[in-house]
Amino acid sequence: MLRRTLLAMIAGSTVPLNDSVLGAADNIRRRMDETLVSTTVSPAMLDHWEEAAASFGRQYMNTPPLRQLCDVLLEFSTVRQAMERHQPIDLQERLCALAARLAGLAGIIMIDLGDQRLARSFFRTSRTAADETGDRALRAWVTAREALVPLFYGDPREALNLAKKSRDLAGQTPCAAKAMAPVVEARALSMLANAGGKKDVVDQAKRALARARAAFAQMTPAQQEDTVFGYTERQLYFHQGDALTRLGQTVEADLILEQALEKYDGDLLDQTLIRFDQAHCRLLEGDGAEALRLGQEAVERVGEGFRTDIIVRRAADLARAIQAKCGPVEGLRDFVDQLAKLNPPADEASSAAAEVDA
Repeated sequence: MLRRTLLAMIAGSTVPLNDSVLGAADNIRRRMDETLVSTTVSPAMLDHWEEAAASFGRQYMNTPPLRQLCDVLLEFSTVRQAMERHQPIDLQERLCALAARLAGLAGIIMIDLGDQRLARSFFRTSRTAADETGDRALRAWVTAREALVPLFYGDPREALNLAKKSRDLAGQTPCAAKAMAPVVEARALSMLANAGGKKDVVDQAKRALARARAAFAQMTPAQQEDTVFGYTERQLYFHQGDALTRLGQTVEADLILEQALEKYDGDLLDQTLIRFDQAHCRLLEGDGAEALRLGQEAVERVGEGFRTDIIVRRAADLARAIQAKCGPVEGLRDFVDQLAKLNPPADEASSAAAEVDA
């Protein structure tokens, strides 16, 4: 009706203000009223969803990744449906923050499952949602977590750039990312130092670790107890030990890694990765047989549901390193064959087998 009225006036016709025009105008107004008042989310419901997201974070280390991915994405879908309808501004911001956390957690799980393409996609979605909140700490958290994708998949320079971006976003705000970002920075630098052996890079990595420890001390107790959306002391010890291992500081790394293991109660994934770092320390000291034993023990401790790409990848990296440094250590061939049979199968295991055969 309004379009026809407008076209008639453009054509030069005189159009009376009749009941049809007024009815159309009032109909548009009523639809807007319905949109404005038809909120589908109550504060209590949003409280429930936020607690569910926090619960997923607590369960992350001890739930098989594929199982948890299903739970997270079902909740994520429910939040998306709620965001399709108009919500009051305060609830809309909370929904965006919740979407950012759930998408970020899905990205973290995708790293574990070995799909870096989907991991990057979920982190991109998480960034978009976080940007809608204006929460610098949340935006910094997403960026720090995203930096783990290139860190684990062999691009330390990109990881370093994302870590610095996260640090800039965090600014002076005491938050998880302010401690996490310099740790990622140190781990990326340690990979670059391992490749080039440059002393200045080693010094930069150690300074980054010092900044991480200082930032961790400023975090709230709640942030220090949250494995996924915060940053725990045991994670700080583990990641420091990982960086020091790659830097070749085996004595200091051994001490910190042992302290990290003592602080873990559950969290099977991190414990397994710590044991791989301990195995690499032994290898750096020339003890290939002990490195192999520790690697085998780490894999045997992992249940089938946790034998994800990241575990197989680290085990295969260890096997290749042992072969390169110590040659055909007794039992190495059996270890590589075991990796090839793990679920899910990994190209990394096949690559390691080829190098051992060669």
